[in-house]
Amino acid sequence: MKKINSIEQYQSQYEKSVENPESFWAEKAENFNWIKKWDKVLEWEFNTPKIEWFIGGQLNITENCLDRHLESRGNQTAILWEPNDPTEQAIEITYNELHNRVCSFANVLKRNGAKKGDRICLYMPMTPELAIATLACARIGAIHSVVFAGFSARSLEDRIKDATCNIIVTADGGYRGAKTIELKTIVDKALETCPSIKKSIVLKRTGGEVNMKTGRDVWLHEELNQVDNICPAEKMNSEDELFVLYTSGSTGKPKGVVHTCGGYMVYAEYSFRNVFQYQEGDIYWCTADIGWITGHTYIVYGPLLAGATTVMFEGVPTYPDAGRFWEICDKHNVNLFYTAPTAIRALQARGNQFVNPYSLSSLRVLGSVGEPINEEAWHWYNDKIGKGNCPIVDTWWQTETGGIMISPLAGITALKPSYATLPLPGIQPCLVDSDGNEIEGNDVQGNLCIKFPWPSMIRTTYGDHDRCKQVYFSTYKGKYFTGDGCRRDEDGYYRITGRVDDVINVSGHRFGTAEIEAAIDEHENVVETAVVGFPHDIKGQGIYAYAICHSQPTDMDTFIKEVNKTVIEFIGPIAKPDKILIVSGLPKTRSGKIMRRILRKIAEGDVSNLGDTSTLLDPSVVEEIKTSAGLG
Repeated sequence: MKKINSIEQYQSQYEKSVENPESFWAEKAENFNWIKKWDKVLEWEFNTPKIEWFIGGQLNITENCLDRHLESRGNQTAILWEPNDPTEQAIEITYNELHNRVCSFANVLKRNGAKKGDRICLYMPMTPELAIATLACARIGAIHSVVFAGFSARSLEDRIKDATCNIIVTADGGYRGAKTIELKTIVDKALETCPSIKKSIVLKRTGGEVNMKTGRDVWLHEELNQVDNICPAEKMNSEDELFVLYTSGSTGKPKGVVHTCGGYMVYAEYSFRNVFQYQEGDIYWCTADIGWITGHTYIVYGPLLAGATTVMFEGVPTYPDAGRFWEICDKHNVNLFYTAPTAIRALQARGNQFVNPYSLSSLRVLGSVGEPINEEAWHWYNDKIGKGNCPIVDTWWQTETGGIMISPLAGITALKPSYATLPLPGIQPCLVDSDGNEIEGNDVQGNLCIKFPWPSMIRTTYGDHDRCKQVYFSTYKGKYFTGDGCRRDEDGYYRITGRVDDVINVSGHRFGTAEIEAAIDEHENVVETAVVGFPHDIKGQGIYAYAICHSQPTDMDTFIKEVNKTVIEFIGPIAKPDKILIVSGLPKTRSGKIMRRILRKIAEGDVSNLGDTSTLLDPSVVEEIKTSAGLG
């Protein structure tokens, strides 16, 4: 597939994608192997909602990830796996080997009762078998539901029940930094109340002792000995479900976001190739876990559809020390590197001594994903990791969008730190006011919506279509509402200002929390900040900032004055924090998302019901913050 290679071509492609979307996407879809070509490109309406792409088309996404590459690049590395322990051998799996292993795993699933349309839960460490299991499900037409292997038994149970999964694939345990996580024990606890699960297939990773329930639990290696590696791909309709992936909302139980086969395939490959400007032979590394949408689209499907070599990493960025990412980049000559601002800030805080020993000369493109990246982290990433030579693609997208929506195209789009810049061709964003009126022109701010469908967009929330309608399509009639506030500057560049439900209204002035956080983060002693609103007698809402510092301020009054000066400089006096609390950590989910609900409760002085904190990366942080706030 050809990729965009100049800003003029981007503009031309973008205009074409808006003027005739069906023709634009049909052209992209022609690059894939279809068992049967589509009858119609698109039917849609956003009220029900009902969105269908490549209607009547039949395919199997794994034939496009694997089979079609075998003749031309069968001996090329498809997956390059780097283990948690740097002394353990890295593993390279060619496209030929990956095809064989996916087919074998698919046969194991079938041997254990899996069939087309079944939901299969994957709760696994970041080993090659997780990617293989994902593709094996797709091979036989089963719907995979990957649950990040850091979630609690309760969270796992909720997701299994919601999707009524009949098989779970897991491991005896997993390694994460210095920790060994007993995954099978967690699964056993979850399955106490999950009668839909008939089989548990277990990978041997750590060799730890586990209980195997007769009739339900089987070892993967033993099952693989019972099958061959021939498994024809199941014929799937374009709109058949490919996977369910759960995402937390601001309220209520997690939502099972459903993506389908045809449109997701087309957009995953197109966005990967163009955003990162992938070149044949590039080594590409996305540091995410496959348990998140970033891992689905930009570790597994996007790179493999493009015939790339994709790196999988089992460990964490700070083990055995904070140079691990850079050691891996040099070791494998990584060209395209994609990580999260949370990781960038954490590594920045550890100091340049962990970067300096490494050349990083192979890097050509850097990426950022998960949240808006603040300017200080952007500049450190640009200067210390990219050496000023690597464009940073600051990507905005969501679980629900399936792929990157607004982002620079590497080396093509002029960059502006903390801006996601411009929409990809085929993406039609708009800003609306609180009444849903579209805000025209530049240098404006509003709520970010998308007014026309794109191939990889959410189709429904599993088992509850009305919830999909209410959450995404009811706020603004005829538009998909992202839930994000956004600024469009004088150049037409987009900057995400934070979740709309993370907006603080101070004396009638609305501020996105991300905007205030970015300003505070500019202080030289601040590593990371989380800002929430709290009730204020005069202003309505005050601003409460939790700050992680490089070193404990020796004079708190001076520190507060300096922070206020920085905020005034970047936003104005109205955005000054009313309270600043120095903390050593923030309550984060394992994907790096800050649990603001907990911080709001503490800011309000109400710690009577902080909800379930078991899914946090480090639950003890909550107790420490409570104590620091005088609420312990």
